[in-house]
Parts: sequence; structure tokens; C-alpha cells
Amino acid sequence: MSRVHAESVIKSIIRRIVQECAERGQAVSDTLVAFMAKAVVLDPRNGFHVDRTLTKQDIQNLEELCLDKLMAKCSPSLDTIKMQVYFDMNYTSRREFLEEIHQVVESRLSAVSREITDSRVKTREELDALYRKIITYIQLRSGMGSPTDVTSVQEAAAALQSVFPQTELGTFMVLLKRDKEQQLRELTMTVTGIQLFNKASKKGVPAILSETLPVTSKRLEKELSVSQTLAWKYTAVLEKLTKPDSQPGDHDVPIVLLRQALYNVRQHEVFLKMLLADACLCAKHVEILQDEFSSQIKLLKQTVQSKTAVHAAQVFPLFKSLSKVWCGLQDEAELLNILSNIMHNLQPFIASQAELFSEAYLDGLLDTSEVKTDQQRMTESSDERIIPAEMKRQEWLLPETTASFNELPLQYDGVCGYTLVNRDGLLLPGNPHIGVLKHEEKLYVFSSKEAALKFASSPDDFIAEVAEKAKHSPELIQLLKLHQQFSCVSPYPEMQPGESLLVKPITKCEGGTQTDLHPVETNIVKSYEWNEWELRRKAIKLADLRTKVTHSVQTDLSHMRRENVTQTWLPKNAACQSKRDGESNMPKPQTYLAGLRGQRDGHVVKTNLTRSVDEK
Repeated sequence: MSRVHAESVIKSIIRRIVQECAERGQAVSDTLVAFMAKAVVLDPRNGFHVDRTLTKQDIQNLEELCLDKLMAKCSPSLDTIKMQVYFDMNYTSRREFLEEIHQVVESRLSAVSREITDSRVKTREELDALYRKIITYIQLRSGMGSPTDVTSVQEAAAALQSVFPQTELGTFMVLLKRDKEQQLRELTMTVTGIQLFNKASKKGVPAILSETLPVTSKRLEKELSVSQTLAWKYTAVLEKLTKPDSQPGDHDVPIVLLRQALYNVRQHEVFLKMLLADACLCAKHVEILQDEFSSQIKLLKQTVQSKTAVHAAQVFPLFKSLSKVWCGLQDEAELLNILSNIMHNLQPFIASQAELFSEAYLDGLLDTSEVKTDQQRMTESSDERIIPAEMKRQEWLLPETTASFNELPLQYDGVCGYTLVNRDGLLLPGNPHIGVLKHEEKLYVFSSKEAALKFASSPDDFIAEVAEKAKHSPELIQLLKLHQQFSCVSPYPEMQPGESLLVKPITKCEGGTQTDLHPVETNIVKSYEWNEWELRRKAIKLADLRTKVTHSVQTDLSHMRRENVTQTWLPKNAACQSKRDGESNMPKPQTYLAGLRGQRDGHVVKTNLTRSVDEK
């Protein structure tokens, strides 16, 4: 069967299961069905072979098994898987949450912004309507009141009129669309800053999170406390029932359901801890922003004081800075609201275990057994230490010899793998201070020194046993973070409905690296030439140049390309003086020749007419 054909078959299986569940009154997502199908195939009890193509009978059995699991009533295991799917599809990092919040705001305001930037007003009524739209846009973006509240609209209109009177709409209309959007954002920041300053001057700092933050944190802490108490009780009950020498009175105690309930509340506890950590981070950011808000208000009061007019260049940047702090507080408030909604939506996924096992029933099973908290177990086992010198065959990490010891990436999310295998799926938190085993570049922790020594004696066997436990209880794949061991099971956000049931598809991503230009300094002689004939060619070229004369040519296009300036010393004035003036005058020689014309045989007579020197 080709890969494309296999994916089409899997898509059709998932589609049929989703449709059948909907007909039975149960709405399920494609992601949930895809994971459940993989879990059914992985479970060795169902008899599916990895290397064999699914036949029609296999497909029918797969669909029936998936439907039975998805339609189960009061199943803590199903609720845990649903909780994992919901959380992973709705929870993300703080940065992505904030980006999503900003995208929602932009999409909500895009229609109003488009109406403003694309409008072509011609009459006075249209001009007034455009100005009102700008006020509405500012209110929606700033969150400083509702556009239907008359008082809020009047406050926004007064603040806008002070920085952008209606007479300037003509200048606004001739701008490009990009420039209009930029001016809208700047107007919003300035007007919001003015409104905040006015409110703070009358009523003090707006307490945007003074009620939401404590309520959300207290609710999270309360829910976490309830889940932890339940988890400790389930752990104590299963610890009692799974002892090698345990003798249950009536042998009718549903250990399997108790174990599923333990996984359910432990997963709920993990998710609540993540939400509480984000809420605490929000509280820190809110505290910083509120201090910054107070300092900005103080600076504005010092700048404005009792002046009737202040230069815009001096005060507008302060209003914009105040508006940015306000936007940060709004982001934190929206993020807290999202965390609160996620916490509220997790409640239905722990209802089945509460319905199956009441607190009175658990107390009856406990009898006189002590319920230990995770911290008590850590304290009791802290005295047990692995001595690395006695365990030279394995590598052990200890707090005093390892940097950033509390931040080590532990396998099974810090759960003891030995107890999970040896006590029929019991989850006990490991204590890193006993010693962390490093095996094949992975780190394992244990609940006791005895568990650590036994696991270290044959780690590969125990790792394989943990994988088998996860095949029987698929919710452990997410709870213990076993996605690397089960290459065919992707994390829920990465899962696609048409993905193969047994082979994880190859994913591609863009990658890039950057290195130093020359990590090691080298001495490269660029004039070096190894080719003998190339050397001869260069020699002939040099010899030929010796017989050439250098010429230079200047054309009309090339002359006067640049200005040249030369500075010289001016010539020095020089003079000389003699004792007396003297002169001489020589006579001009004159000669007269007679008889040159008119006589054929005549003689020429030469007469000297030069005057004598002495003649005056």
C-alpha cells in the first residue's frame, strides 16, 4: 500500500469515527480520534501488527475499539486524554499568546480603520461622520470606554479636539493610506495618554488589574491545592493496595479505575502549575508596569504643572509613553483572562473521577494509612544518597557536583520509573537529591535509594517496561512525556488527521548556521602561483611592458571631472639701488650705394654716411 493511499484510508477511518460519534450524541475532534486510533493500534492486547497492512477486518475492529473507548461513560482515562488534547490545542507560550491578542485587536479594528482611510468626504455631514469614526476607532483601540457611553465619547472627543481639531481633516484626507494609518495610531496614543493623565489627576492610577489578578491567582492556587490533595490520597490508597503483602478485604477494589483517577488528577495538577506560573509572571510584569505608570504620571505633572499651554514637542512624547504602558497593562489583563478561561474549561475533565470515588470512599480505603505530601516524601528520602565511588559502572549526578542541578531535564517528568514498573503503574515523584542516573544521555530520578540501585542494575529493561505500561495506559505518553519513545505518536498540536497510525511522517524545516569569517588566522600569499606556465606568462607580460611607453589621453568627457586646489606662497617683493644712472648712445650705421640703376656697365659707388660719435 502506498503512503498516499494509506493516508487516505486513515482519513476515511477518522471521518467515519467522528461521524458515528456525532450520531451517538458525542462530539469529538479529529485530533482526539487520531490519537485514540494510534493508542488502540499500539496496545498489544488488541492484536494489531505493526509490520502488517491493515485488512478490512482490522479496520472494522479498529473502528469498533475506538468507538468503545470514545463513548465510554465515567472513564477517567478518556477524560485525561481529552484534557491533554484540549490543553495542548489551547495553551501556548506567553509570546504567542500576546501575538494572538494583538492579532485579534487588529482584526477587530480593521473594518473601522478601512472605513476611515478609504472614505472620500464631500459634504459637511460626511466630514462630521468621519470625525466621529475616528473617535470610535480611538476608543476601541485604547479600551478607554465604550463607543456607546456618552461620557466616554465626550472625553475622547475633547482630548482629540485638543490635538487634532476637525479643521485638520482636509490635510488628513490628502495623505496616502499608509500615512493615514500611521497618523491614526499616533493620534490614538496621544489621546489615550491625555485621557489617562486626566483620570489619574482626578482619581489616581487606574486599577485595571487590582481585582482580576488576585482573584485569578487565588482561584488557581485553590484548584491546585484541591488537585494535589486528591493526588496524595490516590497515591496513598494505591501504595497501600499494591504492596506485595497487601490483602484487600473484599478483593473488589477497582485498582484500574483508581490508577486512572490518579493519572487524571496528576495531569490536572501539572496543567494548573503551568497556568499558575504564567499568572505569577503576569503579576511581576503588572507590578513593573504600574510603577512605570506612576513615574510617567509624576513626570507629566512636573512638566505640565499649572501651565495653561505646553509645547507639543515637550509633552506629546510623554503622553505616548503613558499610552504604551497602558497597552502593556491591557495585554496582561487579557492574558490573565485567557489563563482563567483555560483553568475553568479544565474542570469538566476531572468530573468522572470525582463521580466514581467520593472523598468518603477514599477515606474508607485509607483507613489508618498516612497521606503523605510530595514534600514529605522528598524530606524522608533526602538522607539516602548514592555514592558514585561505589557505582563506577554508571554515571551519577549529585547537587554538589553538578551546575544548574534543579534545572536538569528529567525523564518521565520527574516520576520514579522503577516504582511505575514494580508497583503496577503507581506514580511517585522522584527525589533528585538521592542521585540522578545518566544513562544514554538521559537523566532518571528515583523515589528511594533502593529503587535507584535496582533500576541502575538493568536500565534498558525498566525503560522498555515503562513503554509497555504506556501502551496499556495511553494517557501516560503525554503525562510522562514519552513522545520520543513512541515515534509514531506526535504531540497533539503537531498531529494531523491524515497522519499514519504507525509511522511519524518526516517533517522538514528551514535551518541556518552562522560561523566566524576566519576562526583561525591564516597567512595566505595571494600572489603565489604554483603553475609554471602561468609564471612564464606573467614573466613575458612583464618583459613586454618594458618596451612600451606610457601614454595619457584626456577627452572632452573626462576633463574637469574634479576640482583641484593648489596653495603657494606669494612672491616676495625685491628691489636694488645703484650709485648713479648711466647711459650710452651709439651712431646708427648708414651706407649709400650709387649707380645701381640706369647704367649697364657702370660702377657702383659705396658711400659711408654714418655720423661720427663726437658729432653732436
